[in-house]
Amino acid sequence: MEKNGHACPGCGRDDLVQAVPAAYLAGRDDVTRRERNRDGDVRTVTRRVTTALSEALAPVPREPTYGLGVLGVFTGFVSVAAFVGWVLLGKAFEEVPDGVYFGEPPSGPDPDFSFLGRISGLALCVTLLVVVVLVRRRGEFVRLTRGRERAEELWACGWYCHRCGTVHLRDLPEEDVRPFSLQEFRERVWERGGYGELAARQRAIG
Repeated sequence: MEKNGHACPGCGRDDLVQAVPAAYLAGRDDVTRRERNRDGDVRTVTRRVTTALSEALAPVPREPTYGLGVLGVFTGFVSVAAFVGWVLLGKAFEEVPDGVYFGEPPSGPDPDFSFLGRISGLALCVTLLVVVVLVRRRGEFVRLTRGRERAEELWACGWYCHRCGTVHLRDLPEEDVRPFSLQEFRERVWERGGYGELAARQRAIG
């Protein structure tokens, strides 16, 4: 690592000091490799690999997870399948002429396929609810991180010392120049962006 011209206020050395944006980006990479699936077929898979240090230096919180979307896709499929079954089965039974059967005539009342319609409606309601929840989560995250630019202005002035495991700020006379722990640095940056309360829930671990 090249020297950057100024020393860490913690250890007094400059040989392992790196700008926070550079340290953050260095720990994020797309790794491509070949894997076998359950059927034994070989496929190429690309995954994003993020180091703990890069995660700890993130200028914004993690986006909300969208695993609930899997439920929405499933219930959407159930809704469509049940509706198609309701329409086709009901229509096919109605088109059989009276007294014409390919086997023993039914001894009971006509079959009722309305339960498929109820299943379709219920599944559709669940799908719409999932969509609403995901849209609201996304909207809340966008609203919460509106001050990201202010946070990144402070974040970009940070310098990480790989020897001490601390971050200090440079070229900001109004800010404390002492070394901060990764959690303290996160709290300062996120507070500047307006989402500092999340720093206590998403703690920096590096």
